[in-house]
Amino acid sequence: MSITVELTYDLAKALGVRRLELEGTPTLRQVLQATRDSFGTEGATFDKLTRVTALVVNGVIASRSQDTPLQDGDRVSFLKAAAGG
Repeated sequence: MSITVELTYDLAKALGVRRLELEGTPTLRQVLQATRDSFGTEGATFDKLTRVTALVVNGVIASRSQDTPLQDGDRVSFLKAAAGG
């Protein structure tokens, strides 16, 4: 099972890649953990940068607290909150 994770600009800059390809992550919770693990000792940076992001699965906003099941080929994106006026 392969899942593509698309990062925000800030996450990509901190990690040095724009997207990740993850294997064996059948739930959204596992994708979050695997993405955080990619930051190694900088997990606190991941936590800080994702505090104001939503998760999107194949274009639909998902809840972080759910064990949303994923399928091979799904795309999970971090969507940064924006404000302005």
